[in-house]
Amino acid sequence: MEDPIDDHTRTATLAPAAGAARDIIVVKDLWKTYDMGSEQQVSALRGISLNIPVNEYVAVMGPSGSGKSTFMNLIGCLDTPSKGEYWLNSQLVSELDDDQLARIRNKEIGFVFQTFNLLARASALHNVELPLIYNGTPAAERIERAKEALRAVNLDSRMNHKPNELSGGQRQRVAIARALINRPSIILADEPTGNLDSKTGVEIMALFDELHARGNTIVLVTHEPDIAEYAHRVVHIRDGEIASDEPSKRFRA
Repeated sequence: MEDPIDDHTRTATLAPAAGAARDIIVVKDLWKTYDMGSEQQVSALRGISLNIPVNEYVAVMGPSGSGKSTFMNLIGCLDTPSKGEYWLNSQLVSELDDDQLARIRNKEIGFVFQTFNLLARASALHNVELPLIYNGTPAAERIERAKEALRAVNLDSRMNHKPNELSGGQRQRVAIARALINRPSIILADEPTGNLDSKTGVEIMALFDELHARGNTIVLVTHEPDIAEYAHRVVHIRDGEIASDEPSKRFRA
């Protein structure tokens, strides 16, 4: 039987607009509305439209309740919009079902979370190779790729250590290596320095600079203005709408 994602994308992989082939994320009039009962509805996102080119480094900011977390869940393929289109790497993913979204997440998106999300009893190497285990990559290949990913974040000397034997910064480097393992189209980082002291946070953001310089597309979700300034572009969301979209201060002409 043919792959259902391939069937879908054969009919839905045209570039969404002229000149958009270089855009890895295209969001058109995106809405997310929640049914609160008693015929009451609340719209967390209200018609957001946004393009992110390949190798862009974007920070998404907004106060609590602004809709930034909902937006992150949608572009991370963790949820589906109520209305509108979301194209990821020229695929119309806003109409996929849960199983198809799971496969897109595994292939196209590398996640980095504030809480690291590492297996406590597993080595750094095993934590990094987990996504490859899930997709059936042969053992020899996945171990070599996991070692390569750990080398990319300067942690090859600690690959046999468990999380409790690593510092907070080292644990986040393991999480970043895991995000890189499938060579994703984008890295989606949700408050990546939230559990780190300021010095370690600076080191992790320097690592994101390195990853961007190597060609990775990075979307950083944060509420901290100083962290957002590491990005090249800052998008502010307020009340479910884009309030501003402009270069970060250090990249303004």
